Amino acid sequence: MYKATVSNACAMLALLSTSMIAPAQAQDIIRHKIPGSDFPIAQAVTLPPSATIHFISGQVPPVIDKAAAPDSLAAYGDTRTQTMGVLKKIDEILKGMNLAMGDVVKMQVFLVGDPAKGGRADVKGFMEAYTQYFGGAQPNLPARAVMQVAALNVPGWLVEIEVVAAKK
Repeated sequence: MYKATVSNACAMLALLSTSMIAPAQAQDIIRHKIPGSDFPIAQAVTLPPSATIHFISGQVPPVIDKAAAPDSLAAYGDTRTQTMGVLKKIDEILKGMNLAMGDVVKMQVFLVGDPAKGGRADVKGFMEAYTQYFGGAQPNLPARAVMQVAALNVPGWLVEIEVVAAKK
């Protein structure tokens, strides 16, 4: 009788442990909305244990005017233009990894003050480009931080963005 009880207990333990693991593996990435807000970021993002996490290095804007001085704003454009260029680069990197912008779960944005805006970061210009990728047709919103920094490595850069993507 003792052998049967131990055997039954082991079988029950094995069944319980597999039933506890299966739901954890079946969990989705959860994006927690900001209560009472339609602002296009997540308040938080929760990843299940089965998610693979990808860290994408900070991306900077491409040159849009090769005739302009290489360290000038004219070479890279305003904040909106630079943000569009950076997000396009991130989108291409993600596609090369079989990921998409909807897989971005965390974003850090570094904005330099725009001289045309009195030295303040052009958050409006940034948001105009950001919402082309997040919050419209693509509803998966990342947790996000936007900060103004004194400068980036090239004087003409106003934007650098790094992201973390995750996929089950």
